[in-house]
Amino acid sequence: MIRYIVCLFALFIITVNISAQSRDIPVFPIDTIRTGDVKPTMIGVDEMLFVGNKYISRNDSSLMDYTTIIIQRDLDFYSGFELTPLDTFYLKTYEIKELTPAGWGRLGADLVVKLEAEFPGQNLRVTWKLFETGSQRQVARGRLEYHRAWWREIGHDISNDIVYNLTGDRGIYRSKLAFIKKQDGFKEVFISDYDGSNAKQLTHTNTTNLSPTFDPDGKNIYFTSYLDGDHHLYKISVDGGQPVKVAAFDGMIMAPAISPDGSKIACVLTKDGNAEIYLLDMKGKVIKRLTNHRSIDSSPTWSPDGNMLAFSSDRTGSPHIYTRDSYGLKVKRVTYDGRYNDSPIWSHKGNRITFVSRTKRGRFDLASVDTSGADYRILTEMGRNENPHFSPDGLHIVFSSNRLGPYDIFTMDITGRNKRRLTKTGNNTNPTWGPIP
Repeated sequence: MIRYIVCLFALFIITVNISAQSRDIPVFPIDTIRTGDVKPTMIGVDEMLFVGNKYISRNDSSLMDYTTIIIQRDLDFYSGFELTPLDTFYLKTYEIKELTPAGWGRLGADLVVKLEAEFPGQNLRVTWKLFETGSQRQVARGRLEYHRAWWREIGHDISNDIVYNLTGDRGIYRSKLAFIKKQDGFKEVFISDYDGSNAKQLTHTNTTNLSPTFDPDGKNIYFTSYLDGDHHLYKISVDGGQPVKVAAFDGMIMAPAISPDGSKIACVLTKDGNAEIYLLDMKGKVIKRLTNHRSIDSSPTWSPDGNMLAFSSDRTGSPHIYTRDSYGLKVKRVTYDGRYNDSPIWSHKGNRITFVSRTKRGRFDLASVDTSGADYRILTEMGRNENPHFSPDGLHIVFSSNRLGPYDIFTMDITGRNKRRLTKTGNNTNPTWGPIP
């Protein structure tokens, strides 16, 4: 009801005056770059100015500051951008009250966002303008108006609009993360904003839940659970409620992965005595058994077009990554480097697979390989790293790591920049990234 009421207040106006081709925005030819040597586009976000003709309260002023910070953090998170900080010493030294686009250029920014705020009734209205600092030309602008309680959403949507104007791609700032948090001896499913904010507990099962994954429309999270004493497959709405059982078989159900079209679930079943990969329909009925080997086959993941699966298998001794079509034919070994390779996730371009690899140093790192088996790349070099998943735009990876002590959720982008710790309480694992809503 609250979301519906807020939507009644929403006003969305945007004018596009720029294309991705008119700016030197980095374009990444591959899905994982080992080093951070790609030059980002520097972007500044000016302090939000009040342009109304009435007195505003201290709370209103704080909302302007908070919204500005959201936009700054969002744009700095984007793989091709880096935030140019506002140099307050520079402003004081030269007694500058407001920086022009040219002034931002002298601070190193290629682009600058100017923000203006009004407070009609109970709403916050923000007009944003994007300038090139070299030419001082306005290249895009837009306006958003929501109820003031939704200042975070205003900030995220402005960032989404700016990314779209500059790149032609939809921004990810309204997407969600799901992960497992261990507390009081139990493992429960949590959900948060893309940056780890607004985390809330979805399940209250007082048992062990594992392997959360979003359906393609982002409305439900599927996971495995010992809720009724055995390891079965459940789903729960992202808005909360009671878990609903989807599938139950003799033995265990593990590692569910939903096909891109939302029609099938690849998962691991042990109902016939060995860990094999099966296809289920969305009601939990077996469609097909995909593997039939005395080894342990696990961790299925779909290719972007839904025609292929990658998975981990120890059929040659230690676990390695394999691919096969969704009909169960044409098995191909992909990894030869790394002593233990598991938890594959297919990239959005479809040409690479990222996974957990035990490297020569004996550490579990994130690694990447071309689907042909060539170009093995190590992506992390600290701690034990697990559970990689791509963001919906394919430009970031979320994973769990103990690099700072206890296990927490981290993100990094494919240029090697922006390694961020999203949770700080420990015992946080199994992250997955939902779709763009």
